[in-house]
Amino acid sequence: MQDRLLDYYKAIEEASRQMLEAARREDWDDVVRCEGVCAVLIEQLRFRGKTEELPREDRAEKTRIMQRILRNDAEIRVLAEPWLSDFAKLFDGGSLQTIH
Repeated sequence: MQDRLLDYYKAIEEASRQMLEAARREDWDDVVRCEGVCAVLIEQLRFRGKTEELPREDRAEKTRIMQRILRNDAEIRVLAEPWLSDFAKLFDGGSLQTIH
């Protein structure tokens, strides 16, 4: 059975959900891994989207999926902000301090 375009949106949503769970656990390595999965799926969706059109009956579900992905992304950003702030503190005037 051939994957439908909607299946790619669902897979991206699942990877986004997993990324959020990893961020909640403060498992930043897993967040990065899930982000990579999302990137691959998005590229596959873009490729398939050049030659295929999302059927009309799938468009409302796509919208709901995209809204959930955006909510996940917003929460991930909130959770990552302290980590990013700590990372930024490693830089002093543009030079990297020694990390132990």
